[in-house]
Amino acid sequence: MPVKLRSEEIVTIPVLNSKGVSNCEAARTLEVSEGTIRYHLKRKASGAVDGRRQQVFKAAKHEGIIAEWFRKPEDESQKTTAEVNISELMEHLVLEHAYEGSYRSLLRYVKAKYPAAKIRPYRRVETPEGAQAQVDWVEFDGVDLGDGPQKLYAFVMTLSHSRKEAVIWCRRMDQITWHHAHNEALKRLGGVPAVLRIDNLKTGIASGAGPSGEINASYAAYAKALRFHVDACRAYRPQDKGKVERRAGVLRKRLDPTRRHFFGLAELQEWTDQHLERQGRQRKCPATGKSVLESWEREKTFLQALPVLPAVFDVAVTRPVHRDCTVNFESRTYSVPFRLVKKDVEVRGCANTVQVVHEGQVVAEHQRHTEALLVVDPTHYEGPADDRVEAPTPLGKMARRLAEILEMPVQQRPIDLYAALAGVAR
Repeated sequence: MPVKLRSEEIVTIPVLNSKGVSNCEAARTLEVSEGTIRYHLKRKASGAVDGRRQQVFKAAKHEGIIAEWFRKPEDESQKTTAEVNISELMEHLVLEHAYEGSYRSLLRYVKAKYPAAKIRPYRRVETPEGAQAQVDWVEFDGVDLGDGPQKLYAFVMTLSHSRKEAVIWCRRMDQITWHHAHNEALKRLGGVPAVLRIDNLKTGIASGAGPSGEINASYAAYAKALRFHVDACRAYRPQDKGKVERRAGVLRKRLDPTRRHFFGLAELQEWTDQHLERQGRQRKCPATGKSVLESWEREKTFLQALPVLPAVFDVAVTRPVHRDCTVNFESRTYSVPFRLVKKDVEVRGCANTVQVVHEGQVVAEHQRHTEALLVVDPTHYEGPADDRVEAPTPLGKMARRLAEILEMPVQQRPIDLYAALAGVAR
């Protein structure tokens, strides 16, 4: 396959020739044919120029229109290329002025004609202890843990100050796994930082991106329960969480599970935890000059104490408690303690249960995805009244007997159920 010479290599050919290097030697050095060397020497001798540089841009005939886009409204000075949306300019030229060129051609014209934006340097800031952790996912394909090749996902959480990281292996990246990975990572880090900086995945940001994005409702409820602030990166700005991005790149090479044999996810996780602990003793923390492990031991004192971690959930909504002491969730009705009637509660859809939370406490729990559309716990209607709510009317004799019969195993229920209930009613 022919090799295309770079511009600096083409300039080198006459220099080699002037120093007495033969065409054959020059061809071997540049890994091209001798004919290529002769071609470029001939062009140099004839004074030929690259015709592409003399081509006229198709955008040139719209120069006046483009100039208007680059003129600042307050004066006659020009905007830089960074201040003009080239995509919008392209759309305007095509729709309003029948522009026939390509977007790349327009972009080359603009860059050649108008000043480039000034370079904007980044300010290097070291975050204080306990202030922030950064989160990322790393994907591995073709991992065999004894049940055939599959994809595995490594959830990486790195403390920005000490650089201590936790890596949690997952088979999926859904909402429940997202919360589960947070729980496991925070356990290993020994506390909760004030801020978690995340990507704009749907498990974290439901719509939009960055600081103006709307936080996923389930994740917002999770963050509120653990008392940390969600800080999403700006779109297409991986440098916003550079510490975890850098570590993710290193971990991709050193923790690649496709290079080793493990029997199950638990064994892989145990090996990973041990590997990270050894690395923590060897690596240095730039902010302190000490080992990552020593710096982390100090930073732990600045983290929020790890609370009782909530059960992982993929749905969290706010619902009012009706007069019959129930809430609606996922096309079903669930009972809650009667003292919460007419109040708003948070209902969470966990892996196998539905939790009702009020003021940070789980006040009711039911099985999720049951066949029954009405799920009632009789104890939610028991207990003394309070200053706001009267206690529900106690069950009558017949209702109590009905409840007893329904709680019996099928084998022990009276053969004639209607007769038994009629006997109670007499």
